[in-house]
Amino acid sequence: MKEIRTEDAVGHVLCHDITQIIKGVTKHAVFRKGHIVTEEDIPVLLSVGKDRLYVWEKEEGMLHENDAAEILCGMCENDHMERTETKEGKIELKAACDGLLKVHSAGLKAVNGFGQMMIATRHGNFAVKKGDKLAGTRIIPLIIEETKMEAARKKAMEITGGKSILELKPFHHKKVGIVTTGNEVFYGRIQDTFTPVIEEKLLEFDAELIGHVTWDDDDKKVTASILDLIEQGADVVICTGGMSVDPDDKTPLAIKNTGASIVSYGAPVLPGAMFLLAYYEVHTGNDPRTVAIMGLPGCVMYAKRTIFDLVLPRVMADDRVEAEDLAALGQGGLCLNCPTCTFPNCGFGKGN
Repeated sequence: MKEIRTEDAVGHVLCHDITQIIKGVTKHAVFRKGHIVTEEDIPVLLSVGKDRLYVWEKEEGMLHENDAAEILCGMCENDHMERTETKEGKIELKAACDGLLKVHSAGLKAVNGFGQMMIATRHGNFAVKKGDKLAGTRIIPLIIEETKMEAARKKAMEITGGKSILELKPFHHKKVGIVTTGNEVFYGRIQDTFTPVIEEKLLEFDAELIGHVTWDDDDKKVTASILDLIEQGADVVICTGGMSVDPDDKTPLAIKNTGASIVSYGAPVLPGAMFLLAYYEVHTGNDPRTVAIMGLPGCVMYAKRTIFDLVLPRVMADDRVEAEDLAALGQGGLCLNCPTCTFPNCGFGKGN
């Protein structure tokens, strides 16, 4: 940092904010720290009483905040993202399409642990809309050691396996089949109020309902219908009813008998503990695919938000959910049933 005459400052970088104070009128920064002085700025600087300025003096091995911010942004930026211009050592990333945000938590923590730099993101594994902010990156001081930035970048790449800290997975068009089970619905004793709930939630995504069948508590019929829907091209099959441990609730058995790989029967989420997730691999034909099969507990029918809301966006983005992912939902997996639901702008589903 060095002091120079304001008239000689063109092309130099300010080391501090320049504030204009007019009593009863204004108190604001006319120029921010990091601003590169232009010829047009000189009269303004003189008018606020700045005959001399402190400017940044280029030092070997030191990076200006804007250059360092580019490195931070590079650790995060990926496909389907847009970035803002660099300003005062800060860059923001926004979604260029609807999709599922993935955050590499360990990589993020490692970078933020270096100090003098920061990356702040939205929670991962949640849906975002085109234009939504994803992250903000910033360098704290005006200048920072180049070696420190390189060490942070190297550490992040080491932890992420060379991948970006952020990933935005676009949602895909999915063909969906629904299998409703239960004697009470099959025999018309009660109205099916479950299926409309599922259909409403699917409207948030690019989903096409290709089939809906209703059966009594006959696991063999349910198994056959799941397989039939898959043969018709379903990418997702959703089963409702019969998900408890009662002897006559046979939907989990029906799903298992399809030959699908069961990820988990049960999840540490309330509402939604009796949730079942499985994947069925289709190897026939020229288009092999993986079909997600979900068994939904009754709470999905009447609770505002449940495990279904946490898993469905991942399914729609082809983001495979493993048992350890479901286990991690325990912290933050308790919905507080707030009088006014603000999901996803709340703690539900946001664990470590």
